[in-house]
Amino acid sequence: MAAPALPRVTGVVLAAGAGRRFGGPKALASGADGSPWVQRAVEALQGGGCDDVIVVLGAGAEAAALLVPPPARVVVATDWEAGLSRSVVAGLDAAVGADAVILTPVDTPGLPAAAVTRIRAAGGDDPRVALVRATYGGKPGHPVLVGSAHWAELRAWLSGDAGAGAFLTRAGATAVECGDLWDGADHDRRP
Repeated sequence: MAAPALPRVTGVVLAAGAGRRFGGPKALASGADGSPWVQRAVEALQGGGCDDVIVVLGAGAEAAALLVPPPARVVVATDWEAGLSRSVVAGLDAAVGADAVILTPVDTPGLPAAAVTRIRAAGGDDPRVALVRATYGGKPGHPVLVGSAHWAELRAWLSGDAGAGAFLTRAGATAVECGDLWDGADHDRRP
């Protein structure tokens, strides 16, 4: 008798926006040490146990795609200008066969793999039905895990420049404190 298949969790880096407040696409940003934010996000998701990683690009996609380390896959949200919701949908659409996705925006360059591991573990043995959100001092943040059983409802909920946050709140996502691992900061403006 064959062992049951392990749940498949796909990491999704949301990196399609133009970064108007930031002064350019965050998918092209690098840290003080020169490492691209998109590379850091991919490495955190891979190191945290994601079986596959998708990077959703839009603004500056051609240049940003060169920063995505293999074997991560690039998906371009052709309608990225309609807002963050379109990036989330593009990520969900590309995660064919996954039991869940772990979403993180590219503007969280401090995200450690340990936070991804913790969120993935909170999804349990059947992440298809899980909704999990990292918190920092009780404040919601990233990454978040969305089981495939919720994808259709999330797609219907999404619009404009809103991500999954309101949906996760309404649906009662499990909060998992990660403040002991890092501060959870995202960067809306250049450091």
